[in-house]
Amino acid sequence: MMNKYLIKNQLLAAFTLTAIIAVSFFACKNQGAAEIRETPTSGKIVIKSDESFKPIIDAQVDTFTAIYKYASITPVYESEKDLIVDFLNDSVKVIVSAWTPTEEQKQLLLASLTVVRTTTVAYDALALVLNRDNKDSLLTYENVQDIFTGKITDWKQVNPASKLGAINIIFDNDESGNIRYFKEKFGLPEQLPANFFAVKSNPEVVEYVSKSPGDIGIVSVNWISDSDDSLSASLSNKIKVAAVSQSYLDKNSFYMPVQGSIYDKTYPFIRDVNMVSRETFSGLGSGFISWVAGEKGQRIILKSGLVPATMPIRLIQVKK
Repeated sequence: MMNKYLIKNQLLAAFTLTAIIAVSFFACKNQGAAEIRETPTSGKIVIKSDESFKPIIDAQVDTFTAIYKYASITPVYESEKDLIVDFLNDSVKVIVSAWTPTEEQKQLLLASLTVVRTTTVAYDALALVLNRDNKDSLLTYENVQDIFTGKITDWKQVNPASKLGAINIIFDNDESGNIRYFKEKFGLPEQLPANFFAVKSNPEVVEYVSKSPGDIGIVSVNWISDSDDSLSASLSNKIKVAAVSQSYLDKNSFYMPVQGSIYDKTYPFIRDVNMVSRETFSGLGSGFISWVAGEKGQRIILKSGLVPATMPIRLIQVKK
């Protein structure tokens, strides 16, 4: 009889001990998996960016998260149109784009107690890239305008000696900020002419033009301006970049989309790079924007070949 009670007590004790261990294990596991509280330098967020700005945003995110170990930022890249829809629908709190909300959009968001903050962090240029066999790399502003509006359709109209033939315009995608810029700049119709062709990304534009002697591609210059980046250097070596005159300056002066001519606006096709936020508190998105607009983030932009928006820069003129 005593043996039965002893065995029963031993089994009960073993079961109780097992239950305690199991509860302790799951409690520790749940505690370890607890999410880090979101602050300007910690937490986990997704931001979305125009694909045109992928090189600089990747560099910013990598550096920021290396410094702040408890910060996790996942950048997602998509077309400008999709970005705007996601932002206005509250699917994402922070976006990177050349777009800025209109006053009407701001008021609609304000009616839902949402304050939109736009921070310009850089100035970008849209480069016109050419095949390396194209010798007509100096274009007047009027040349470019006439090519985009259909008045010029063949390279012979630019240079009678040219044998390149018809001119096609290659851009990243139908809903991109790159093509929106030129639609607004030159008053292009929503339905683009037959010689405009969309691919899928800025690198694909470079690849396409590198194999098509008569084509002109449109890319954000940050894809081809960082000589220390292997991808940027590789893309840059496949094409040449057109120099363009200004509409209001000497027609015999041509400007490349480099930092000096972006900074003083002598290159004609420049735009803002904006970080737009609808965060309702000072979270990781706000912290990241402040960091990009601060000294370290602006140095990354300077190195990329774009022009920092919040940090003074010094131009040095080299005389040959």
